[in-house]
Amino acid sequence: MTKMIAGQALVKVLEAWGVDHVYGIPGGSINHTVEGLYLEKNNIKYIQVRHEEVGAIAASADAKFTGKIGVAFGSAGPGATHLFNGLYDAKMDHVPLLALVGQVSQPTMNTNYFQEMDEDPLFADVSVFNRTVTTAEQIPYVINQAIREAYRQKGVAVVQLPEDLTSKKINYQPSKTPKIIKDSFKQVVDPKAVSDTLQMIKEAKHPLVYAGRGLLGSRDILQKFAKQFNLPIMNTVPATGVISTDSPNFIGTFGRLGTKSGFEALQHTDLILFLGSEFPFANFWPKGIKIIEVNNNSFDIGKTVDIDYAVISDAQSYLLALINSGESRPADAWLKANQENKKNWDNWLNKLAEDDSNGLNPETVTKKIQEISGPNDTFSIDTGNVSEWGVRGVPMNQNQRFAISGLFATMGFGIPASIAGALSVPNGQAWSLSGDGGFSMVVQDLITQVRYHLPVINIVFSNKRFGFIWYEQQETKQHFYGVDLTGADWAKVAEGLGGIGFTATNKSDVEKIFTKIQALQNSGNQKPIVVNAEIKSDDPVATAYMPIDTNIYGEKASEAYAKHYGIDRTTQPPLSDLLKKYSK
Repeated sequence: MTKMIAGQALVKVLEAWGVDHVYGIPGGSINHTVEGLYLEKNNIKYIQVRHEEVGAIAASADAKFTGKIGVAFGSAGPGATHLFNGLYDAKMDHVPLLALVGQVSQPTMNTNYFQEMDEDPLFADVSVFNRTVTTAEQIPYVINQAIREAYRQKGVAVVQLPEDLTSKKINYQPSKTPKIIKDSFKQVVDPKAVSDTLQMIKEAKHPLVYAGRGLLGSRDILQKFAKQFNLPIMNTVPATGVISTDSPNFIGTFGRLGTKSGFEALQHTDLILFLGSEFPFANFWPKGIKIIEVNNNSFDIGKTVDIDYAVISDAQSYLLALINSGESRPADAWLKANQENKKNWDNWLNKLAEDDSNGLNPETVTKKIQEISGPNDTFSIDTGNVSEWGVRGVPMNQNQRFAISGLFATMGFGIPASIAGALSVPNGQAWSLSGDGGFSMVVQDLITQVRYHLPVINIVFSNKRFGFIWYEQQETKQHFYGVDLTGADWAKVAEGLGGIGFTATNKSDVEKIFTKIQALQNSGNQKPIVVNAEIKSDDPVATAYMPIDTNIYGEKASEAYAKHYGIDRTTQPPLSDLLKKYSK
């Protein structure tokens, strides 16, 4: 048992759980927690961000990249409220995060004191655990319980810390209870669920898998299942990387960020194995499709779409049970047609990457990222049209890791998450991909990348508008209002903040800039890099609804859609034609 201030004991609990860095900004009501970080600075790193929102988003991204809890703090009042974007991101995407929230000293609580705020109800909705400590001695215990609950419930734990309590000296004794990060228990899959699934697969003509985040870390198992049963594999956007993007069975995703192959597969499928997800847009799937939903949380089953068959199990155990059945399915016309459809789509994206006759295409940049990225790189994708370019373009075929603000979809995710990527996965290159809208929200934290010598490569797709919302106003026939942006020279901004800046306006620029970037990184560069990619303002191809099949939508609709997005229908035949081709 050792005597120390409670703020230091708090930090020792974090260390015991394997936390090696914490984000935040000092303040009067959190100062003795910061003192604890100082006293333990040889064991845990304090990362000073320039906005608490950035710290909270980075903490959420830490969890997305590694599965380990992220930690951020803020002082009472504005420091606390600034945390919310990151906390809600973690809540919505079900990752563990601990928020340490300062509070005024106990004697001044309930007196309308400076920066005092009733924090308990404020954090009630975002958290799975929300406590205000009442004695200094209980601080280590409460922090320990908060972390356990964040892991157990895959969510946000909030601990509110009156400043006078963290400053008191207490006798600290580490907890002997083992630190369990995840439940290693795998549910025994009901044999009837296995036999019923096998029967439904046999009866289906066009079955496919739709995989969610519940299968992250199970790539080899999913790949083995796909090969044994010869099924096309789709994934939700937050689950990007759940199967290798160069897998022959991978056909993309569905929705605004999707692929032609993904959209068309859903128009023809008759059975979906919906695994480890609560995908909110499943209710937009065509009706009349049989759905087997597998989830280890029974309350998530049927939450977003009405289903035909429920399996309460973790998705990995379910797939292993199917694999171990020894059953299989032949590589038929359905699989081959989907594979060719995806190949045609990829060829079209590559064609866009080569064409800068009317201005720089985003695909030119993402293709270059594919060419020079390494096997352990992290990709932090911001919200907006950039989400489409990132999901469609970054490689996830080795040990790369992907993070996006999936369900909360907060803009300004890219830079904070890339800080997490650089810190949590130091053996890989950290990338951020942002639009100029999201980038400008958090650009000040390039200083954080500079301060901690994080050579993140930050890509800014600049087109001087909120492109995602521009598209929505266009589709709903509104006036274009509030979606234009005043531009900035982001390369010069980067230099002014201590980084390295480049501007690209065409394919030749991209080639030269990325050659310079490779040389910089190979020579041990420790500064963040910003590539200001001034792209043309064309709307990315809309994949939530693709009326390209004349057999379904008619010639007029198909021709208009193809003309609008510059799609050559001779090289992008509809899936129905490919099915006929392989069924002969």
